[in-house]
Amino acid sequence: MATKFVLTLALCRLIVTVGLMSLDPRELIGINDHRFSLDPAQLESASRDFGGQNQAEPLAIFHPTSADDIRGLVQAAYESGHGWAVSARGHGHSINGQAHAKNGVVIEMSGSKQLPRVDESLKYVDVWGGELWIDVLNYTLRYGVAPKSWTDYLYLSVGGTLSNAGISGQAFNHGPQISNVYELDVVTGKGELRTCSEEQDSELFHAVLGGLGQFGIITRARIALESAPQRVRWIRLLYSNFSRFTHDQEYLISLHMLPAAQKFDYVEGFVIVDEGLINNWRSSFFSPSNPVKISSVVGANGGVLYCLEITKNYDQSSAHTIDQEVGELLKELQYIPATEFTTDLPYVNFLNRVHKAEVKLRSKGLWEVPHPWLNLFIPKSRIDEFDKGVFRGILGNKTSGPILIYPMNKNKWDERSSVVTPDEEVFYLVALLRSALDGGEETQTLKYLSDQNRQILRFCDDAGIKIKQYLPHYNTQKQWMDHFGDKWPTIYQRKMEFDPKHILATGQRIFQPNFRTYTGSL
Repeated sequence: MATKFVLTLALCRLIVTVGLMSLDPRELIGINDHRFSLDPAQLESASRDFGGQNQAEPLAIFHPTSADDIRGLVQAAYESGHGWAVSARGHGHSINGQAHAKNGVVIEMSGSKQLPRVDESLKYVDVWGGELWIDVLNYTLRYGVAPKSWTDYLYLSVGGTLSNAGISGQAFNHGPQISNVYELDVVTGKGELRTCSEEQDSELFHAVLGGLGQFGIITRARIALESAPQRVRWIRLLYSNFSRFTHDQEYLISLHMLPAAQKFDYVEGFVIVDEGLINNWRSSFFSPSNPVKISSVVGANGGVLYCLEITKNYDQSSAHTIDQEVGELLKELQYIPATEFTTDLPYVNFLNRVHKAEVKLRSKGLWEVPHPWLNLFIPKSRIDEFDKGVFRGILGNKTSGPILIYPMNKNKWDERSSVVTPDEEVFYLVALLRSALDGGEETQTLKYLSDQNRQILRFCDDAGIKIKQYLPHYNTQKQWMDHFGDKWPTIYQRKMEFDPKHILATGQRIFQPNFRTYTGSL
């Protein structure tokens, strides 16, 4: 392997030296190495992401065939004396250009098709960092097993979600995806390929999990597995009273220590401010044979309704008890009578529910539009204020996309990871997953939705609600320091240890390439 990168190293060093002069450094890449691509279509694709709000073209795209290829590329950048940006790109689902590498190299992680490997005991699966979760699911189901914790959308890369946290309605029970990892192979910003876990190289392990790509590129992840259920009972319940809605959500996640028969397997919720959002791109739950008339439900809170979304997993051996188990759990809830909507479907169809709607939106040209998303972790103690100020205040009656809201248990999160969460035992995710449409109503424009996001953040700041952004985005290092709070010294020390030249994930804007001195205070 040592000689494999000799030419590439020489080329990359030349790029850094000559690229500062008048020559176009892209002319020096890819001439003799098939792993580099200068294809205009690939460069243009890598310059965009799902958010559709930022564009930054890299010098080249790198298609690795192994972890050692990535190690060699990053080592070349590190040893150049100057360094250049290197970003790993999975499915390109970032929102604010986090995977961009302006004037650098984007590693196309999805290009290397390395089959997952399920161990003989069926307790874990080893997967390539660029593998999509839908492919992991389909592979593990051959063995009757599946990962424990998910995201709502499965066409995301393993390395991408583990670099953030990876959350969905199972997080109250199993924790985020980063709490279900046994081991990682990581290429650090020094070009070192290292295996890490709780027991081995633990500082790197915890740094990378939720580390926003700042400390290393995940090339392999060992994911915990459980027996896969065959079917899912999927239930939606409507509320007009926010306090009852949150009380029931918090009650359901408090059952996480009980046996499986005495709790639900998935707890989420969403806010409805207009009837059109009962069916949205997240799912196609309701159908003509199972309609819901929002207008028939009187909203006590200015027309705002709240939907509790829960599921119970089962298979043929437990099918005879599913009705009783669900019935016992529903007895404790305070939803509006006659607003219980239920469907049954295969497990894989439930997990992959968003993709069905994605296909429809793509066919209408409504998928690849700007997505000014805002994802917030909000302390339980302040969620009522957020409801009054945002759901029944700032948003009005048009949202341009679904609004998720569900609580999680902090004790399911490992504080040693790089993720920051509110300092309360229960906190909520509120995700405003909006889409901006050209030529639509004013409330659907990118400017309007972006301004509204800023208004929501100002409201939280003025009210003293100590939120934390999930999938965070900030423009200054001071803002990042405020975001990490007491964890900032640890984040800084990890950066200096694992990526001292600030080569990795510069699109996050946490550490600029010329940033070299630590201020020592927040």
